[in-house]
Amino acid sequence: MANQQTSPDIYTEFHKQVNMTAKELEQWLTTEESKSVGQDEGDGESIGHKSGRHILQILAKKKADLTADDEAHMHKVHAYISRHLAQGPHADKEHSRWRYSLMNWGHDPLKK
Repeated sequence: MANQQTSPDIYTEFHKQVNMTAKELEQWLTTEESKSVGQDEGDGESIGHKSGRHILQILAKKKADLTADDEAHMHKVHAYISRHLAQGPHADKEHSRWRYSLMNWGHDPLKK
């Protein structure tokens, strides 16, 4: 964060859980699958899709340039991914809305 210290725990957790590269996430966000999932707040774009765009901004920054808003979003991303990983389907994970939603948040559960 600019002129502040980002919590090392959230910074580390964010970068562990966001396992898609910026390029992978950017390409993913252009797909129909990406746009087809998530809760819309009434403006035509899902919360997760907006989150993905914010994650791209965070990934493009140096740690020292992160803002308080970025750190708050990293906490939100960590909470979302942690919560949703525990709720996965038992069959066809590859083509599931669950996976597509997680990918909007920068995490591909099939990626090793």
